[in-house]
Parts: sequence; C-alpha cells; structure tokens
Amino acid sequence: MADQIPLHPVPRSAQRRAAYYTSAATAQRHNRYQVEDESSHLDEMPLMMSEEGFENDESDYHTLPRARISQRRRGLEWFICGGWKFLCTSCSDWLINICRRKKELKARTVWLGCPEKCEEKYPKNAIKNQKYNVFTFIPGGFVLTVTVVREAVDEFRRYKRDKEMNSQLYSKLTVRGKVQVKSSDIQVGDLIIVEKNQRIPSDMVFLRTSEKTGSCFIRTDQLDGETDWKLKVAVSCTQRLPALGDLFSINAYVYAQKPQLDIHSFEGTFTREDSDPTVHESLSIENTLWASTVVASGTVIGVVIYTGKETRSVMNTSNPKNKVGLLDLELNQLTKALFLALVALSVVMVTLQGFVGPWYRNLFRFLLLFSYIIPISLRVNLDMGKAAYGWMIMKDDNIPGTVVRTSTIPEELGRLVYLLTDKTGTLTQNEMIFKRLHLGTVSYGTDTMDEIQSHIINSYSQVHSQNSGNGTSSTPSRKPQLSAPKVRKSVSSRIHEAVKAIALCHNVTPVYESRAGVSGETEYAEVDQDFSDENRTYQASSPDEVALVQWTESVGLTLVNRDLTSMQLKTPGGQILTYYILQIFPFTSESKRMGIIVRDESSGEITFYMKGADIAMSTIVQYNDWLEEECGNMAREGLRTLVVAKKSLTEEQYQDFESRYNQAKLSIHDRNLKVAAVVESLEREMELLCLTGVEDQLQADVRPTLEMLRNAGIKIWMLTGDKLETATCIAKSSHLVSRTQDVHIFRPVTTRGEAHLELNAFRRKHDCALVVSGDSLEVCLKYYEHEFVELACQCPAVVCCRCSPTQKAHIVKLLQHHTGKRTCAIGDGGNDVSMIQAADCGIGIEGKEGKQASLAADFSITQFKHIGRLLMVHGRNSYKRSAALGQFVMHRGLIISTMQAVFSSVFYFASVPLYQGFLMVGYATIYTMFPVFSLVLDQDVKPEMALLYPELYKDLTKGRSLSFKTFLIWVLISIYQGGILMYGALLLFESEFVHVVAISFTALILTELLMVALTIRTWHWLMVVAEFLSLGCYVASLAFLNEYFGIGRVSFGAFLDVAFITTVTFLWKVSAITVVSCLPLYILKYLKRKFSPPSYSKLTS
Repeated sequence: MADQIPLHPVPRSAQRRAAYYTSAATAQRHNRYQVEDESSHLDEMPLMMSEEGFENDESDYHTLPRARISQRRRGLEWFICGGWKFLCTSCSDWLINICRRKKELKARTVWLGCPEKCEEKYPKNAIKNQKYNVFTFIPGGFVLTVTVVREAVDEFRRYKRDKEMNSQLYSKLTVRGKVQVKSSDIQVGDLIIVEKNQRIPSDMVFLRTSEKTGSCFIRTDQLDGETDWKLKVAVSCTQRLPALGDLFSINAYVYAQKPQLDIHSFEGTFTREDSDPTVHESLSIENTLWASTVVASGTVIGVVIYTGKETRSVMNTSNPKNKVGLLDLELNQLTKALFLALVALSVVMVTLQGFVGPWYRNLFRFLLLFSYIIPISLRVNLDMGKAAYGWMIMKDDNIPGTVVRTSTIPEELGRLVYLLTDKTGTLTQNEMIFKRLHLGTVSYGTDTMDEIQSHIINSYSQVHSQNSGNGTSSTPSRKPQLSAPKVRKSVSSRIHEAVKAIALCHNVTPVYESRAGVSGETEYAEVDQDFSDENRTYQASSPDEVALVQWTESVGLTLVNRDLTSMQLKTPGGQILTYYILQIFPFTSESKRMGIIVRDESSGEITFYMKGADIAMSTIVQYNDWLEEECGNMAREGLRTLVVAKKSLTEEQYQDFESRYNQAKLSIHDRNLKVAAVVESLEREMELLCLTGVEDQLQADVRPTLEMLRNAGIKIWMLTGDKLETATCIAKSSHLVSRTQDVHIFRPVTTRGEAHLELNAFRRKHDCALVVSGDSLEVCLKYYEHEFVELACQCPAVVCCRCSPTQKAHIVKLLQHHTGKRTCAIGDGGNDVSMIQAADCGIGIEGKEGKQASLAADFSITQFKHIGRLLMVHGRNSYKRSAALGQFVMHRGLIISTMQAVFSSVFYFASVPLYQGFLMVGYATIYTMFPVFSLVLDQDVKPEMALLYPELYKDLTKGRSLSFKTFLIWVLISIYQGGILMYGALLLFESEFVHVVAISFTALILTELLMVALTIRTWHWLMVVAEFLSLGCYVASLAFLNEYFGIGRVSFGAFLDVAFITTVTFLWKVSAITVVSCLPLYILKYLKRKFSPPSYSKLTS
C-alpha cells in the first residue's frame, strides 16, 4: 500500500523553487520520479495517512505556475464572487499583526566600553518571573478576594526572588576605573568584571582573564544541565594587552549575530581598528560567556552583547502560564450546568404562573430566589482547602524540605498519567565511580584494584631502576620492540600500558585551590613547585573523564599538571614524567571518540591514544573476540563503557600526518570532512588495550520509586541532554526499562523518507521501550507528528536523548495536545525550567545544579524518591477531598433551592422568599461551614496502604470521584431531600402553619449535618468537634434570633416563642422529617458497600 504514497522530496530552500522555473526544471522533474520509484520499495505497512493527506501536505510549489495562470483568468469575476471578502480579511489580519508585532531581533555591533554608541535600544538586564501586570491583575481582583489575596502573596514572593537576583552587584570597568553596578543596570557595551564563583549577569564576549593561559572554566549547569566545567578562551587580541586599562586605549568593536535560542553556537567577529593592519578575529562559542553560568576559575572581563530577555538563558525559558487544575475546570462545567438549571427553573415558574402582570419582573425575582443553586461559596471553600493541602504537604515529616510554590493545583498531583523526568541529577547523582577494568583475558573489579596498584608500583620501580642503571642506554634498548614480532605481553606490562593510556588520553585539567591567606600571585608559583594532593581537584567537560583520572590516581599514576602543550604524571615513586601534547582530537557526538598524540619527553616516543564508545571503536581496533561480548555484559550492569586503544608512530609517520592535518584545517570548503578524513587515516589497526566500566550512581531509592509509579499507571518519559548510550544505560540500570523489555533505538533520520521507513519498522515492535535522539525527533514531528506521538504513547517507556530545553517543553505540550491527559515534569537544572513550566504540574529538585528549577516549579522536593509519597498520598487525598467538598457545597445550595421551589409552587407560584436574609447567610456560613469544610481532613485509605497498593492511584486518573454521573446523583439527592423537608413540614403543620419556617429550617440543618457524617470515610476528632459546634451555634441562635423564623416577618404576624421549640411535638415532628430525608440514603449506602464495594474498601476491611 505504501507504494501508492508518493514521498516527494521536501524543498530545502527557495533556491530550489527558483530552479523549478529555469532550465534545471527538467532535472528536478527527473529527480522527483526517481524518488517515487524509490518510495515503491517502502515498507508494505503504510503510515496512517491518506494519499490526499500526503499530496496536500506536499510542497505546493509544483503547482505554482498553473495556479497563477488560472488566477489571471478570473480577475473581476473573482473579486465579485468573494474576492472582496478575502481582501477585507487580509487587511484586518495585517492590522492585527501590526498591533501585535514583536520587536524584530537583529545582529549588532558593540563598541567596547561605550554603551552610548549603540544605535538600538536593548532590553533591560532584569529578570522577570512574575505572571501579571497591573492591567491583567485588576479584573481578577473583583472576582473573589480570597483567590486574589493568595495569588498576590505568590506573586509578591516571585517579585522578591527576582529583586534579589536583579540587585546583585558587579564591577563595571570605566575610563575612571571600577564602578559597582546592579545586575539590572548593565547595558550592551559595558565591560563587566566577574569574580570566581560569581554568576555571569548577561551574555558577554570573553576579553580577558587573570589566568596565565588566557582561558578559564565556567560552570554551565543552570543553562544546559551539565555539571561539568567548560573551557572558555579569551579573545587573544585583548588578552595580550599589557594592562586592564588598555581596553579603553584601543578602538575596537564586536559584531554579534542576532539573539537566538541555540546555546551551543555563536558567530561573531572582533575588530580592532587602530592597529595597522586592522585586526580581525573570528569569535565562536568558546569566546562567549552566557548569562546564568558561573565562573569556576580566575577572574574574567567581558563585553556585554545581549541583555535581559535577549540572553540565551531567558530565550530558552518559556513564560510562566497560569496553571488551572483539571478539577477546577470540571467544577466550572458543572457550575455552568447549574446556571442553566437556574434559568430553566425560573422560566418554568413564570410559565406556571401564566405570564400574568409584569412577568419579566417575576422572572427576575425567581432568579434571585433560586440563586442559591449557584454555589458562590464553592470558590472560597476550595481555595481554603487548597491552602490546607499545601500546609499538610509541607508539614509531612516523611518528605522533609518539600515546598508548595503554586497553591492552586494540589489536586493535579492525583490525576497524572505522564511523568517526564530529566536524567542527570534527577534520577542519577551525577557522581561517576570507576567499577571495572577488562583486559580481554582478565577482569578487575572494585575488590581487586589493589592488584593493579601493586603491578603499577612494580613496573614503575623497574623502569626507574633501569633508567638510573644504564643512564640513557635505556632509550635505544626499548626502540626495537616497535618493529619486533608480537610477543604475548605479560599481564603486568598490559596493565601498565592500559593505566598509562587512561592517565594520558583525556581532556582533564588539575586545578589547585589557593590556601587561605595566600595571594593570587604566589598561588601560581606555589603550584609550579608543589603538586600536593590535598588541594587538587580535576576539571573536565565530562564527569566520566574525571572518574577515570581519579582512578589512575588511586592506583598510583597521578595527573599533576596540564597546560595547552604538555602534561605531567607522577609515578608511585614520586618521579615526574612529562609528555608533550602534539595533537588533540576532542570528543564529538558524531565521532563518539576522542584521541590525543603525545611525545614522551624522556624517550622521544610518539604515541597516538584513543578512547571512545564501543560502536565507534570496534572497527578501529585490531581483530579480537571478546570486546563486543564484554561491552554487552557491562552495559547490562548499567555501566558506561569506554574502549581504550593505542598506536605507536615513528617520527616520519607523524610529520607526514601533521602536514596533511594542517592543510585540511586551512581549507574553506568541507573543512570538517577533510579534517575527519585525515584523522581517520591514523585510526587503523590500533592495539586494543582495555575496556573500562564507570557507574553513574543512581539517586536513593530510584528503582522502587519508578516501579511504584509504573504500577500506579503512570507512563515515564526520560528527556535528557546526554548521549544516547548513557541515556540507554541509565534507563536500564534505574529499571525505567525492565529487564525483560526490548529497547528499540530509533535510527538517526534526516529526511521524510527515512522517517517513514523507521516509523514503519518501529510499528511492528510490540511492548518495547523507545530510545530516540533530539534530531530524529525533530524530523519525525515535522512530517508525522500525530503518528509518532500515537506510537510513542503506546510504549511502556520512552527515552529522548540530546534534547534542548525548548525541545523538552515542546514534547510536554505535544503530549498534552494529543492525549489530553495530565502531565508532570520533574527536573533539577536551569535547562529543565521550560519543561517544568509547560507541564500541568512541575516539580523541581533542589540539587547540585542549583535552585533554578526548584524556584520555577509548582512543588519543590529534595529527593526524587519523595515524588512517590507526594503523588500516591497527597495527590490522591487532595483530589478525593476536593471532589467531595465541591459536590457537597453544590448539594447545600441545591437542597435549599428545591425547598424554595416547593414552597412557591404550593403558594400559587408566589415569588416570596421562604427564609429571611440572615438565615440564608447563616446557613452557608456558621451553621454548616465547619462540618462541610472538615471534609478536607477525610481520607479513604491510610497513607501506608496508598503506598503499598499504588494501583489505587490508577482509578483516580479516570476521574470517577467527580463526574456528571456523581453530580447527577447529588442533584437527585438534593431534590429528594428538599422535597421531603418542605412537604413534610407543610403536611405535619397544618394547624400552626406559621411555624413552618422553624420546623423546616431545623430539619434542614440536621439533614446537612447528617449528610456530612454520611459522606465522611475516616473520622477525625476535629470533624466531631465541627459537627457539635455547628449544632450548638444553631440551637443558641434559635433562642436569640426568633424574629427571623417567621415568614415575611411581621406581615404574617409570626414571632417565635421559645416555649414552642421546647415542646415534644416540635421535637418529634422535626425528627420524623429528618429521618425520612436521611434514612433511605444511609440504607442505600450500606447496600452499596455490601454489594459493590469500592476498590479501597477491600484493602481496609
């Protein structure tokens, strides 16, 4: 069937369109048919798309010429037959667009230290997380004071947090020296000095640093979620200037591209005009310091290029939306239904009156009389309930440190279907530990590391004694081994080679903290002489590398110093070995490997070391029979594997390589391809040294927590910026993907045809977890959004790797849009903020990556395992309680309106109120408020049960606690009880009819109190207090407020005497009416519990 689906190539750009009309048109058509032929080989299983769907979705430019001709023909005819309509809508759209148009972002030229030279007006460098402005807040102010006060408090807290950030002080460099300036007053063009451990306030180009190397490290965890340090390089022209003040003596500017989302790229140039010739330097991502990152070493000076909402971090953060819970939306629907009922009832009354006299006046009177149908107090009750749930969550000793930041949506925690989680720092601790070294014939684990240590000590002491014994003769004696036939090496020498390779092949720099009281100048001098172990820390762009270098230190080979050209290792005997770095090939996500060429200072030997993922390395190393199997074994244990290999080079081989490599680096076209080709010429037949296994430790109790969430029917998606292999590893070790499940790794796709084939391949798999990369995801969503989401939602678990912050938020919105189910996002870094704000319920973890996520979230927790209790116990209770509370408040209004309706119809549809104003106010407040509100303390199962049987949570997602069915049951109860109370009062009191108010109202209050008791599932002492307090208040008011218990007060001459209330007749008649109104419901409840008990009652019995 798929043969009939033509997969036309999607046009790359407008150039292709132009090509269509020129002589290339024929080639283009030929191309098109060729693709159609290819599409006939597509899989037999078509995607869920009609052929027309495909055709319409296809680029329309093939039909452009025909469309133009037909348009010409139409002319006037077209205008008369609806063209004028089209013109009008176009004009109005144009006007709307002009009014709403956002400011266009442009590239800019920034003069160093001269903000006044900027032609444009740039945004203020202030942070703003608030939701409202004056105009959006005031209309909300009239609705209900309670809600407004709560929102105002939340908003004020946000304002305080922003103010704290905006008032941080920074040093600004001016012609007159340093000036202190607030973060929010920084402008484009300012020269800002940022000290070590200070946050960078705005996006800057890195001009100078106090470090001798001309580079510094920054921590980017709040930007991209990666806790490793990134190396940044200062612009060499400004770094070479003798003194700081010289920045003002030169005439220079930076050209920067327009602000954009991508945090991993930047294009710009630095130009110095007053030198001869003019200096032009190209600027890339390594010359930038993005806002929200933190300086990790030295002091930096930068020129500000983007501020405020144009900075990369703010552009990657979505605006916070007002979150409204699903329960609130459902209650709104029911309130609308009640409003329609109110209007209908009033119209029926007027119709039965026979539209006599000024009927419309009567209609309004009925609308007012029955207005209690609309539960106005519902909003206040729910808001107070939400505040109570928030307080309970924060006071729960089992989840200490939990903070409720958005008090409007605690019920959402009980309705979640999708949980989207970050990996690093959320599921894992981001602490790598070296676990395994495999040499092919022998494997070392954590318990046998001491053997490695003794081998290393022995081999280095032999080398040392050889060197000191033969003087320099050791060098030639080792040379011939290179060309000698391969002799099987001893285990000791193989361990020596492997450990040396791990200690040299990396991008790690040892950093020495200065001791207290030592000035910056002597810090370096001290470092040059003394590589003491106490104050050394390692910095690298990947925590795996640090773990490897820390391990080599633990077995005796220590990295003590590194700069751009050399590194030094310390042997167990304290000898320092120096290696010159000749070339370095950094790790990229495409190559999945990194390499380094070093020259040993003592022997002059040149060695090419390489380490990388098994996929990349298996083809590079010499044939062996163990690598693939062992990699599989380690991956199943949840270890991250790296293959290490080496190749010895002669001087001639290296010189030849270097000249070709430098030539490739200078080429303008396809530079990356040419460079890769030259490096690949070296990557052949390398000697396999070892396989390493490193473990990223999981957070406490991650496995049982994920297991619990899965049993509760929650589908878990892991969205991470990390590598595919690592993400898959963690998914397995955390049991996000269970042992028995298959994992389908979605192949990288770039075109529509590839996506089509890959989706078909995926469709055939059943019950398997999906692993997809961000790039492939983009392609699938571009062409097959609906199909992809539908397939992904059927998976038990989904892992998306290499996701940008914006992509994470996009996935959340897709799930909301396509499934209509409630989503929850949980993360701990600045890169998770967009996802947390987009989700229906955002949870932030206060972790190593700072507090940005926890401040932006609706709920903040301290550990991932707390999410279990937060959802299973608090989420469940909040939803069930609010559902009961909401429906009871509606019932309270309906029952009194039913009584009013019965009363009016008995009296020939007179629009006369049954109860006076004060009684009505008292009924909704002092007489029934406490018992009804005490429903927020009710619980159907104990917290321990809810955690033991997470399957109970699954029922909540169906929304059965509050639905039109339960609502109709409550309406019928209200009509039955209202009718019984009123008719009973009228039947039993024919003789002294004036007492009808006292009788019916007393019975009504008793009925309400009994109904609260009927609704409660687990009694709490406060509930009992509330019931008796309300009853006491009512009895007391009977004595004092007797004038209100007459109908229409004096007009019917009915003043209540206390003597009447105390008579036995009064008491038995009130009791009889109450029993008739409530007993049947108690019997029904008993029968229901007996014959169709709810799921939770089976556990509690």
